[in-house]
Amino acid sequence: MSKKIFSGVQPTGNLHLGNYLGAIKNFVDLNNDIQNECIFCVVDLHAITIKQDRDQLTNNIRETTATFIASGIDPTKSIIFNQSKVHAHAEGSWILSCLAPMGWLNRMTQFKEKAGKDKEKASVGLYIYPILMASDILLYDATHVPVGEDQKQHLELTRDIAQKFNKDFNCDDFLKVPEPLIKKSFARIMSLKDGLKKMSKSDPSDLSRINLTDTKDEIINKIKKAKTDSFPIPNEEKKLIDRPEAENLLGIYSSISNQTLDKTLNEFGGKNFSDLKRDLAEILSNKISPISNEIKKLINDQGYLDKVLLQGASKAEEIAGKKIEEMKNIIGF
Repeated sequence: MSKKIFSGVQPTGNLHLGNYLGAIKNFVDLNNDIQNECIFCVVDLHAITIKQDRDQLTNNIRETTATFIASGIDPTKSIIFNQSKVHAHAEGSWILSCLAPMGWLNRMTQFKEKAGKDKEKASVGLYIYPILMASDILLYDATHVPVGEDQKQHLELTRDIAQKFNKDFNCDDFLKVPEPLIKKSFARIMSLKDGLKKMSKSDPSDLSRINLTDTKDEIINKIKKAKTDSFPIPNEEKKLIDRPEAENLLGIYSSISNQTLDKTLNEFGGKNFSDLKRDLAEILSNKISPISNEIKKLINDQGYLDKVLLQGASKAEEIAGKKIEEMKNIIGF
């Protein structure tokens, strides 16, 4: 069955293996399915919920676009654009924010986590971020949205808002209610230095992550130095309980190899971590270093990246602009 896919990535810079295995690799698979219509958005409006350096933001938008393309997303098949170039996103967000009750937003746990103890100093944008996300999705009549566990609650809010709009304005099925595409395995890639922490660009140690711009030698060195434990590799998944670093490395190997964890355990069960690290370093460096080389090449061709974003924005504006005009007509503007 054909799917209309919408997903977005914040241009935060320095995308890493966790971003690739948790999201971008899945985007590439969706893009390659000829039945799917895919729209991939660099969500730069979301990025400014926290203060951004002007030049760095511009560079990060291009780098995220370069990463999409270098990873295998074809801009001639899928729409790639940056959110701020399509005015309908912000306009739709305002309309939907006038529908969504405060109580719904108050239940969003991610705001509480990101705002921390001093939420009075958090921006209003961070608080209403899920409404903009709903606008992003609903303007394109997306049927499916790839989301991680941390965004699942926001997609539920999107579904609630769509249903409320349709009910309030007596326009059944005008805003499509999207379904989540949740990656069931290897969705969370953990730090190479601490298997209990998610891989993150904010970790002060560069050895904690594989950056998508790392060289082959850097990847091999980081896997070599990755934290493990002193026990042999088990041959059953249940024996990975309380062994987070072992589980993480085996999960990375399984994901990059496109195989189940059971198959990986059969392959390495009883062996030492040196065997796993050797093979993992080889397969990772062979997969990531070509992406890294292509990202660097594309970043040096700013004209091409800007052209991709401009053409993508034009296609996105045609879809979203029509939807927003229909919304305004329904409302009575």
